[in-house]
Amino acid sequence: MGSSDEPLVVGLDSSTQSCKAIAWSRDGRAVAEGRAPLDLMKPRPDYVEQEATDWWRAATAALRQLVGAVDAKRIAGIAISNQRETVALIDGAGAPIGPASLWLDERAAGLVDRFAAEIGRERLHAITGKPIDVTPVVYRLKWLRENEPKRLDDADKILDVHGYLTLKLTGTPSASWTSADPFGLFDISRKAWSQPILDHLGIKPSQLPNAVRSGTRVGTVHAAAAAATGLSEGTPVIAAGGDGQCAGLGVNAMRDGVVYLNLGTAIIAGIWSREPVVGAFWRTMTSPTGDGYFLEAVQRAGVYFVNWFVDTFAGGRSDPAIFDRLEREAAAVPIGSDGLLAGTTLVGCMDPHWDPSARASFIGMHPSHTLGHFYRAGLEAMTLQTARALEEMRGHGLSPAQMVAIGGGANSKLWTKMIADATGISIHKGHNAEASSLGAAISAAVGTGWFESFSEAADAMTSITETIEPDRRDREAWDALSARQAKVFPATQFAWRN
Repeated sequence: MGSSDEPLVVGLDSSTQSCKAIAWSRDGRAVAEGRAPLDLMKPRPDYVEQEATDWWRAATAALRQLVGAVDAKRIAGIAISNQRETVALIDGAGAPIGPASLWLDERAAGLVDRFAAEIGRERLHAITGKPIDVTPVVYRLKWLRENEPKRLDDADKILDVHGYLTLKLTGTPSASWTSADPFGLFDISRKAWSQPILDHLGIKPSQLPNAVRSGTRVGTVHAAAAAATGLSEGTPVIAAGGDGQCAGLGVNAMRDGVVYLNLGTAIIAGIWSREPVVGAFWRTMTSPTGDGYFLEAVQRAGVYFVNWFVDTFAGGRSDPAIFDRLEREAAAVPIGSDGLLAGTTLVGCMDPHWDPSARASFIGMHPSHTLGHFYRAGLEAMTLQTARALEEMRGHGLSPAQMVAIGGGANSKLWTKMIADATGISIHKGHNAEASSLGAAISAAVGTGWFESFSEAADAMTSITETIEPDRRDREAWDALSARQAKVFPATQFAWRN
């Protein structure tokens, strides 16, 4: 246990539905926290919005809770982990011009292919590291250019959550490389906003915040922000960035051979790469350390699919024993679920097909199949998509040798063992579920001088709780199932394309 006056760093995690302010010690203990909810607005089909002012309201509420538990003078620095691919337009007085659009927003779906063709699909992918997909902000900026050009032109600044919160804390908006690159208009090789893409959109570089390496001090908390949050005036504010990359840092996965596996609402399997390798099975992101890159395979429906299945077909999550019962039933079913296959692209497909119109399916149903079969088939589908992505990364010269798992799905002994067996890779469980906040805190620890390097900071502030070793005797069965499973998506495309 630390002393009551030991210095702390704060990881402020402003995610999609909540803001969490957590104070961390030098050895990676969560000492105190504050939380506040964030609401989503869905004013019409395909629109998902928030008020940027709510990001600040939630941040101030969470920080005030935090400093109610620890003396603000103990806080040596604060850094922000932000929901990615979310954008707000801000006027010269710092006020939002209309609502912010979130990464879930799909209003630009109809122009994605056209815009990509105008830039050049391969060129756009190579510059930004992002496959052609509706999620990056660049397509919503194109939508604004065509549908609300005055609103876009009136914007003094185009900001992500990181930029807006640093503006409110310090008076100057700042992006990190990791918060900028999910926009889809950031040159990941040059570590700078892409002038050709900006020119195509008619956006001035001055409308975007300065983008810096994570761990860089971008300002200090000014008097008005101190009064609003309870933080001490002059507290250093350090750049951190996108919540996915911060979470990878928060489980110490920014090193050769380590895979960050988030079995959350979505599934993310990411691995550090020295070079900006691009491919259909992942998004190429900038590393949260500033050195190298982070290849990120994504399934939009992970635990989201599991929860939907349970609520729709298994009586709902109000039954506290439902998951234990389904896990027992599924564990008794052999690999391959007795011929039942699932397609889990319930809310569209990201890697490797990048089809937002995709839908889910079950194929090969038989009267002998039970709920346990269906539950297992869903887990097998998501497991094997992750396995195929990792194998594709291996084919590009990377060597995934161990995984660190977090998220609600990591609590499933069945699912984590399936992933270990199907990939042949051991799985470690991260000690702390709040990996994004911890990753931001690691950036703050580096930026305030606690540690000389990110690797030193991550080694000191992260740990694991248990290890799951793969059973390699079943690898042949898993490989055979994967070959069949990979055919589900193309076999069912006609259902939503016609």
